[in-house]
Amino acid sequence: MTDTLLSVRNLRVVYPGDDGEIAAVRNVSFTLGRERLGIVGESGSGKSTTGRAIMGLVAAPGRITADEMRLGDTDLTRLSEAGFRKLRGKRIAMVLQDPKYSLDPVMRVGDQIAETHRQHVRTGRKAARIAALEMLQAVQIRDPERVYDLYPHQVSGGMGQRIMIAMMLIAGPDILIADEPTSALDVTVQTQVLAIMDNLVRSRGMGLILVSHNLHLVSSFCDRVLVMYAGQVVETCAAGNLANATHPYTRGLLAALPELGHRRAELPQLQRDPAWLEDVA
Repeated sequence: MTDTLLSVRNLRVVYPGDDGEIAAVRNVSFTLGRERLGIVGESGSGKSTTGRAIMGLVAAPGRITADEMRLGDTDLTRLSEAGFRKLRGKRIAMVLQDPKYSLDPVMRVGDQIAETHRQHVRTGRKAARIAALEMLQAVQIRDPERVYDLYPHQVSGGMGQRIMIAMMLIAGPDILIADEPTSALDVTVQTQVLAIMDNLVRSRGMGLILVSHNLHLVSSFCDRVLVMYAGQVVETCAAGNLANATHPYTRGLLAALPELGHRRAELPQLQRDPAWLEDVA
């Protein structure tokens, strides 16, 4: 892999607990180039927290430490909150799970996209509106002039997610983090949204981190996969080779997936081994 966009080494996210610190993310290391990287695991495995840590969005009393967390030539471990605000949207952006919790309910969706453009590209209102309309068209929204003036409650879930993608990409970031971007959508709309995101990421030469619990989706959509368990990466493999993963945790997740045309009385239950907590791939 050439042209590394993001380098993370020994990332930790800890929270205070009654019996000492609790590590939500433990010694996570990876690099990201101009590729699609999937991060998978059960709920609570640290997937979303890893993405939020990279964005500087872990709220107090959470604490982030890392031997290295570098975005291009920028050392993220040394950035203040003001420094992160300058980066978010401009160089790295994040699409969250459900747009109805991410969009401002009292602001027209087009104005929200245009505001992002004005903030990071420093343009006037007219130029920002034109850019927002072009971005709505890029995410395959028909009649962008009409949609521009709608409020979030007036759009469907699939359209809302397209609007979020438009807002996150309008300033031309190098990296997009998509945290369960299709889990609230039906299967047909999921495919459409992923295809739009894939086309934009590829055409712009960006890096993508897709956070998901859907192993089938990640194996078919991404180039590489990180498998997380209890806050750490236990296995890394090419997405096309995920079915041949060797770690018992990954094998257990794969075995628990339902299969069309293969009826079973019950799905296998994942049996966890305490030794996995010490395994670091």
